[in-house]
Amino acid sequence: MLAACALRGMGGDIQGKLYARDEDELRRGHEAGYDFDKVLTMNDLVSSEDVFFTATGITDGELLKGVRYFGNGASTDSLVVRGLTGTVRQITATHRVDKLRHLSAIKY
Repeated sequence: MLAACALRGMGGDIQGKLYARDEDELRRGHEAGYDFDKVLTMNDLVSSEDVFFTATGITDGELLKGVRYFGNGASTDSLVVRGLTGTVRQITATHRVDKLRHLSAIKY
């Protein structure tokens, strides 16, 4: 679902099929009316253009850098996709630990 949302916003396409992890899940899926043989299209997976996708790198990867720490803070790389406009934003953010300490219950 997450990949389908990102691809919808970027103008891509995806297909997939439901997969049951065991016989009980297969039985419950059939009882709920799911068809495990049907090939699901983009419109089956994400039926609206009104969709957002956001990801922030935790560790380095092909698409995003992981969190990078420095003296009194950290920087992060994020990707934000808006389906309605097809806008894709790549955001590098700097987070100051001294400021976060005053706003958060989390101990930095």
